[in-house]
Amino acid sequence: MSSPALLIVSTLKALIEIALMALLAQGLVGFLAGRSRQENFVYRLFQVITHPATRAVRAIAPKRIADAHIGWVSFFVLLWLWFALVYAKGYVCHAQHLACVPT
Repeated sequence: MSSPALLIVSTLKALIEIALMALLAQGLVGFLAGRSRQENFVYRLFQVITHPATRAVRAIAPKRIADAHIGWVSFFVLLWLWFALVYAKGYVCHAQHLACVPT
C-alpha cells in the first residue's frame, strides 16, 4: 500500500469486519445456548470482543431502543459503516490512480 489514506480505510474496514463477524458468532452461540448463554464461556468471550461496538451504538441510539435490541442495531450500523468503507476504498483507489485489488 503506497497511500496512507488507503491504509487507514483498509484498517478501519478490517476492524469493522472483525466486529461484524464477532456479532454474528455471538448471536449464533446465544441462539444455540438458549437461556443459559450468560454462563457460556464462548458467548461471554464474544461479548468482550463486541462490547466497544455495542457501547458506542448504545451511546448514539435513542433511549427508547431496548437493551435487548442493541446487538441488532449494532450489527446494522456496522454493516452500513462497512458499505461506506468499501465505497471509500474504491474512491481512494480511483482518485489516486492506484491498482487496488478488490478484497
